[in-house]
Amino acid sequence: MSEKESEFEDVLKDLDKSEVRIVIRLETRKFRKPVTIVLGLPREKHDLEVIAHNLKKKLATGGTAKDGEILLQGDHRDDTRDELIKLGYPGSQIEVQ
Repeated sequence: MSEKESEFEDVLKDLDKSEVRIVIRLETRKFRKPVTIVLGLPREKHDLEVIAHNLKKKLATGGTAKDGEILLQGDHRDDTRDELIKLGYPGSQIEVQ
């Protein structure tokens, strides 16, 4: 891959991050267990799994990535927002509910 192609891919990834609207919300699931749900991230399976892995590692919790969303065990809304900002997503485009 040439240097120009590499730069072009980097620019595309930055554009994707700036055009995203991410919603982080809390749901109560089976047996009254809280689950943090992250919606609006890139739907590419590999990217979503990498982001989910990073969040699970940083927040020391279990979870999964499926159907275009990330599910994290427990209430991690604020911490998830902080970690997504560290990953390069603009804070103004992240909504916590």
